[in-house]
This record gives sequence, structure tokens and C-alpha cells, in this order.
Amino acid sequence: MNLIPEILIWSSVFAMLHSYVIFPEILKFLAKNKKTNNFIWEENKEELPFVSVILASYNEEKNIEQKIISTLKTNYPKDKIEFLIGSDNSDDNTNSIIKKYSESDLRIKFIDFKQRNGKIKIINDLTQKAQGEILILTDTKIFFNEKTIYNLVKHFKNNDINIVGGIPENQKSNENNITFQENTYMKREINMKIREGLIWGNSMGVFGAIYAIRKESFHQIPEKFTADDFFVSMKVLENNGKIIFEPEATATQNLTGSLKEEYKRKTRISSGNFQNLKTFAFPIIFKLNSNSFCFISHKVIRWIGPFLILISVISNIFLLNINFYKISFLIFILSIILAILDSILKKFNINIKIIRFLTHFYTMNIALFIGFVKYIKGIENNIWQPSVRENK
Repeated sequence: MNLIPEILIWSSVFAMLHSYVIFPEILKFLAKNKKTNNFIWEENKEELPFVSVILASYNEEKNIEQKIISTLKTNYPKDKIEFLIGSDNSDDNTNSIIKKYSESDLRIKFIDFKQRNGKIKIINDLTQKAQGEILILTDTKIFFNEKTIYNLVKHFKNNDINIVGGIPENQKSNENNITFQENTYMKREINMKIREGLIWGNSMGVFGAIYAIRKESFHQIPEKFTADDFFVSMKVLENNGKIIFEPEATATQNLTGSLKEEYKRKTRISSGNFQNLKTFAFPIIFKLNSNSFCFISHKVIRWIGPFLILISVISNIFLLNINFYKISFLIFILSIILAILDSILKKFNINIKIIRFLTHFYTMNIALFIGFVKYIKGIENNIWQPSVRENK
């Protein structure tokens, strides 16, 4: 009578432990003494390729000037870079700022879209117009340093590499929000992606705000997709391409750490996760290779995390006649109470980091669940509103 609930609860718990604890340790072990690609271009060499920086922007008057300056203030050869900026019918001062710079710097190509199209359509359009053999895709609110572009591009001397991911670094810290918890999570994610690239050359997705790809490897993105960077990455892996990360290709951003904003962002990304799962389940998972192992371990288990939690809790209820499962159920209830208590304490400016991790974990899994619901209902369009971030 208890066998099925026990199988369900332990299978769900093990899956979560594998994704969050065991798999990262496997990567850490296998990546020991592994070296990244050493076949690179040296700085300021004539052989460096022509690159196109791609940016879709909407109502970014507070950030667009700093973005332009940080992108073009680079040690990359000035005659080997163009900057394509598409404005999605912005109705603030974004367009006038871009025009000011495009008129004084011919490297900037400004495309003013006269109606709202959404980020994906603009990216697809700009990549077709791009002249560079290497595309660098980025967001308005992430700012390059002098060597960001070079550090992204240098690896493409190795013809086996199709995508190089960069590292976003958050410059803000706010104890009253989830900045610390989100940064901790992101550091683990970055380390996992770096190690996947070192071991197999199959980093599970890049950060859409900063990555480089061979133009010939870029696939047009379905316009209703909400996780475009992951789609582009998985298309490369589907075609046996290689994806690595470059730890020195860093750029700064200023996330507010707002629980509300992170919830909205994770919900949007979650709906895109399930779009990608449907698209790549067969071509990736059923190959039973390193790609499928990483895809399941790093991504799929986390995406279905809300359902694994529900299965665990429901199964636990059927096992309350056993003392061990009474205790496990009480621990679950206590974790929920602590997360609620954290929300209350936050109003009084009382912040306990370890409890805030529970709040972060449950909130993000709720966002995953809501994203799944939105995916099931159907995503009508991908007209985006930029997430709220602080100015530098």
C-alpha cells in the first residue's frame, strides 16, 4: 500500500538532489585539470574577424547612452566592428539618443521600427542585416568593459567552437531583497556552464545579455519564443556544434534584486523553457549522450521542479502513518512557514539570509509553475517590457 507513494517521493527527492547537488559535484570532479580552448587570436591582430553587435531596445532612455559608450569603448579594432541597434517603436528619448551617436559614428547602424514587433523579430531582422562573421548579442542594461568583445571573439580561431558565452556580473547588493540569493544561484549556474563547456563543449544555454555566435550557426528564432538565447544554443547543440564560456568575457549589470521583478522574469523565462522542451525533447534527450545527460540534469529536472515538489508532498501525505514521513512532512510545513515569516520580517527591515533562500526557492518554483500554465494556455506574442534595473 505504501510502495507507490514511497517510490514517488524518493524518485522526486533524488531527482531534485541530483540537479541541485549531485550533478554540480560531478561537473566539478570531471572538470578538474581541464583547460579551455587555447587556440585563440591574439589581441589587435589583423586576422581578427569583423563582428556585428546586435541590440534590440525599447524605451531605454536611461541606459542606452551608457550602453553605446561601453560597447564602442573597446580595445577591439575599430574598423572591424559594427553596432546594429533596433528600436522597437520607442516613444521616449531612446531614438534621439541613438541618432545622435549614429550620426557621429558610422559604426552604429540605427534601425527604427515604426510599430511594436517584439525582441525576437528585431533580433531576427538585425542578424540578417549584419555584415560580421561573428555576431554578439546583448541587452541594453548590461555594460561591456574594454576587453569584453575581444574575450568573446578570441576563441573563434578554433573552427570547432560555435558559441562563446560571457559572464554577467551584478554590481548591486540589497539585503532587503534577494540580491544575495540570486547572485549565489547565478554563480553556481555560471560555474556549471563553464564546466560543461570544459568537459564536453556543450554548455547548457548562454546568457542572452552577452554571448557571441558564428553568423552561419545562428538560426532564426520562432517569434513567439520567450527564451530566445536557449533556443539559439540548443540549435547549435542539435547540429553537433560546440558551446563554451569565457570567464574573462565579463559585463556589468545592476539587478535590483526585487522579488517581484525576478518572479516576473522567471515566469516569462519558464514559459519559454517549456517551448524549448517541446522543441528539443526528441532531438536532444533521446540521443542518450552528454548533451542529453546535461540537458536533463541541468535544465529539465529544474523546469519540472514544481511538479516534483507537489508529487513529494502529496506522496508524503499518504505516508503519514509512518513516523519518518510525519517528520518529513513537518519539515516541509516548517519551511513554508519560514518563507512566509521572511516576507513578514522583510517589512520590518529584518533580513535573515538563510531563510531568504527558502523564499527565493519557493518563489522561483511558483514562477516556473505559472510559466508552465501560460505555456499551456498558449503564448500569443512576445512583445516585451524591459525588466526593472537600477541605473549605474
